[in-house]
Amino acid sequence: MSGAVIGRGLFLTPEETAMLDGGRGPGTAMAMRIVVAVAGVLGADRLMPITNAHIDSCLYHGKAGLDFAQKLADLGAKVAVPTTLNTSSLDLLHPGLVHLPPGDAVPARALMDAYRSLGARATWTCAPYQSTERPAFGENIAWAESNAIVFANSVLGARTERYGDFLDICAAVTGRVPHAGLHLSEHRMPAVELDCSQLSAAMLGHEAVWAALGGVVGRLVGERIPLLTGIDPQVADEDKLKAFGATAASSGGVALFHIAGVTPEALAAGWDAGAIGGAVDGALEKEVITPAVVRAMRDELTTADPASPLDAIALGTPHFSTTEFSQLAGLLQDKPSFSPGCTVWINTSREVLAQAREAGHVQFAEDRGARIVVDTCTYITPILGPEERAVMTPSGKWAWYAPMNLGVDIVFGTMAECVDSAIAGKVVRHDDQWA
Repeated sequence: MSGAVIGRGLFLTPEETAMLDGGRGPGTAMAMRIVVAVAGVLGADRLMPITNAHIDSCLYHGKAGLDFAQKLADLGAKVAVPTTLNTSSLDLLHPGLVHLPPGDAVPARALMDAYRSLGARATWTCAPYQSTERPAFGENIAWAESNAIVFANSVLGARTERYGDFLDICAAVTGRVPHAGLHLSEHRMPAVELDCSQLSAAMLGHEAVWAALGGVVGRLVGERIPLLTGIDPQVADEDKLKAFGATAASSGGVALFHIAGVTPEALAAGWDAGAIGGAVDGALEKEVITPAVVRAMRDELTTADPASPLDAIALGTPHFSTTEFSQLAGLLQDKPSFSPGCTVWINTSREVLAQAREAGHVQFAEDRGARIVVDTCTYITPILGPEERAVMTPSGKWAWYAPMNLGVDIVFGTMAECVDSAIAGKVVRHDDQWA
């Protein structure tokens, strides 16, 4: 096939050369220049097509981000593949909920409008994998947002590198990414085995335990790819894997994990829930994960005095799923309203909220005083009131970032602990859930 070789041996097809030379418009050319430059840095020999993109750069951090998106739009750029949008700085369904000054709210809205004008879907969620339309096993995609990246790679078995602001939208506009990194099979093999056989199925029945496990694993492996063994496949549903991956990506730099007998690449390789033996070429470093280590991470994520009054509960980071709304409704069955001194915040996406309302699950929480947030996230935008200083959450990601972002103190616990604590207005522990 004819084409061109540029820079340090980067081959471009005629179609890609036309994009770079402006044959598909100045907006596409601008995006292609950035993709090509990154490919050169990574030492890629060619580009590869993608089928899907998720854009993280929707949160307003300053003028540069807005200028970039508007420049692409002004030059006529449009996304070339189905593209979803991450959380923004505003909740457009609940005006006034986010306490941004006009000097930030106006450009924040302009940034959202700019990405919509580029042809992306107004999903405004950090969990695009909860959509009815999501990538399949083996698809090459360009997803940004750390928890979305690790979920796509690990749970869906799609393939994405750690794409970030600006490069994410350039990949969406060109439909191309560098042929490098986690798109390549040789870069997706595990580097360390983590034996989790001491963690009981009962303990792993709680998403918060998986989140704490993710904190342990992220700190232990950094950016290496772990293979978890000794886990009963029956307990590893998508919400637990979501909780695990989000915290592992926060405490470390995990973009891909394998669980023997559970995740698609582990299943394809024939790794069962026990030790992998010689399934992976070469001996893997091996670590044993104990219940005590997981409980220690729970305690480390708890920065508030559990004996002090509780001001708020934060659910839904990453965004609450329909299954989690159902689980919450079950926990609230025959329970009284939440304590008036404790606000329950639930973050979710518009799509999931509509589905959960139709199923009748949202009303259980709202009738007891819960407040729903969409389009954004409570750990990164000013939503909580100044009086809400002690916050309980089952989210490892929320617990990891909120103290720094919001200046709050955290109590980390399971969903059941959060529900009972919200009703009591003080921390309620169920230690048997961590046994």
